[in-house]
Amino acid sequence: MSTFAKRERLLLADLLETAGPEAATLCDGWRTRDLAAHVVVRERRPDAAGGTLIKQLASRLDRVTQEYTGKPYEELIQLIRTGPPRFSPFSLKQVDEAANTVEFYVHTEDIRRAQPDWAPRELDPVFQDALWSRLERTARLTGRGAPTGLVLRRPDGQTAVAHRGTPVVTVTGEPSELLLFAFGRQSAAVVELDGDKEAIARLHESKQLGI
Repeated sequence: MSTFAKRERLLLADLLETAGPEAATLCDGWRTRDLAAHVVVRERRPDAAGGTLIKQLASRLDRVTQEYTGKPYEELIQLIRTGPPRFSPFSLKQVDEAANTVEFYVHTEDIRRAQPDWAPRELDPVFQDALWSRLERTARLTGRGAPTGLVLRRPDGQTAVAHRGTPVVTVTGEPSELLLFAFGRQSAAVVELDGDKEAIARLHESKQLGI
């Protein structure tokens, strides 16, 4: 059975292939080659991937990432498309779905929305609900560095508190767009912001959202 993570994985691989290795992304300083290397290292080199969270491993992560960035671009795409090796926790369907659905969705949009004339994808309601479920669980983590109070709201009124504080800014949009906003892609997210004007400006400019 296909999963959301598998679908987004294949879409990401196809998009990387179409865009080529030097296309822009929403990730500061990253071209598509850098993004592809990041995805491969995250799945295939757990000995280094921990450097995103553990300072002592940061230099190792940099070295390993540089190594993979130097590999043929087509090889990186194939490694993404075929998925992690058997020894990787990501090879388990449940882990893949839990850990990679958001990862691959966000990185796909990192490429799509860095290109001219992009438009939001039409996502089915089931996938939107799946993204909302993940956003609810991670809202406090992604919003912990927000410079204001932050509430995420779906068009149907469901809300998730990402950061407690005042003044409060309420961000309204589809779960897919709220997810991008919460993960630091504020300028590319199709959302509406309500609250104090200065607070909205600070939130929009903040580099502290995301994991």
